[in-house]
Amino acid sequence: MAKRRVVVTGIGLVTPLGTGKDKTWNAILRGESGVGPITHFDASGFASQIAAEVTDFEALDHFDKKSAKHLDLFVQYGIVAARSAVEDSGLAITDDNCNRVGVITGCGMGGLPTIEKNHNIYLDRGPKRISPFFIPMAIPNMPSGHISMQIGAKGPNLSLSTACAAGTHAVGEAFKSIVYGSCDVVISGGTESVVCPLGVGGFASMKALSTRNDDPTKASRPFETDRDGFIIAEGAGMLVLEELEHALERGAEIYAEVIGSGASSDAHHIAAPPEDGNGAVRCMEMALQDAGLQPSDIDYINAHGTSTPLNDRCETAAIKTVFGDHAKNLAISSTKSMTGHALGAAGGLEAAFLAMSIKDQIAPPTINLVTPSLECDLDYVPHTARKMEIKAAISNSFGFGGTNGVVVMKRFDS
Repeated sequence: MAKRRVVVTGIGLVTPLGTGKDKTWNAILRGESGVGPITHFDASGFASQIAAEVTDFEALDHFDKKSAKHLDLFVQYGIVAARSAVEDSGLAITDDNCNRVGVITGCGMGGLPTIEKNHNIYLDRGPKRISPFFIPMAIPNMPSGHISMQIGAKGPNLSLSTACAAGTHAVGEAFKSIVYGSCDVVISGGTESVVCPLGVGGFASMKALSTRNDDPTKASRPFETDRDGFIIAEGAGMLVLEELEHALERGAEIYAEVIGSGASSDAHHIAAPPEDGNGAVRCMEMALQDAGLQPSDIDYINAHGTSTPLNDRCETAAIKTVFGDHAKNLAISSTKSMTGHALGAAGGLEAAFLAMSIKDQIAPPTINLVTPSLECDLDYVPHTARKMEIKAAISNSFGFGGTNGVVVMKRFDS
């Protein structure tokens, strides 16, 4: 039996560069930064006082007053991105097909601001004043739950929580669900919103965040010599993945074809990758094998590229191991240089960027890359987006706990 083919037919984005696919993508191609001073709370006493916040999102533009009050931001972002993706795809979910439509999302930390708020209420006013909506607002599977309820999808409903690889793992699982025949369509991606005191304070205490507070737009500097940490971000990226014949029958526009995925563990450290990037190596190799491609078939990589000293060095080493001499021919970029690092949502955003890169045949830039560090000596598409042929490409995501995810897409050919 022939392997079922999977294509991307819809994209929805809520990012620090704008609410909406086109607004974000155009800003990416212009090389704009979404980083600025934190406004969600008073960060004046924090080591890192900057973030990539979603600045143009108004809840009441998308939800009634009651719903907005009872949905954490990470859920709101996920719902809006998913609605947009379904609308972009032109997909109609009906009684006839709803059992074959799934929702698989990822997030890293769930409703941390809601947890923080209700803990303060408990301390100040006692347990009886904790909101009855607290748990349904905070648990990580609420984006997938609400998305399925709102669009009427009655197939598999899953939420993955694998740190910064969650969005990529979700897309990989969605791909497999269609390949193996349990779904014809899956809405998938990632969502996150933890720009709050505990989120920022926790990452800052690990020395993971940039403290370039006086120059926010230049603070996310993947592969740069003086990079000093990542920029915490928020947002959501959702895709409609669809079985090819199902998409063709309804005349859907196709962005790209998803052809492989990989997942691996470093089994090394709670937060640091091994110096040789072995887990990332095995994950990329697994994804390429799943896709039936050779390393030389890949033209572009959307890198994990966090702007931390360790990640960028180890990811570059892993790419060199997997691709050998071909590594020098690859175009590699970190869109986190513009969006910041949206944690569990990052893989959803970057899967969307990968699909649009392939459709438009253009590699996004890595901004703020003036003097690459000695270990980072590949082509990271500095400063300016590059028109180029992209036949096949991958997106990398690596998370705390040593969890790794990779998805492979290619230009759609009938």
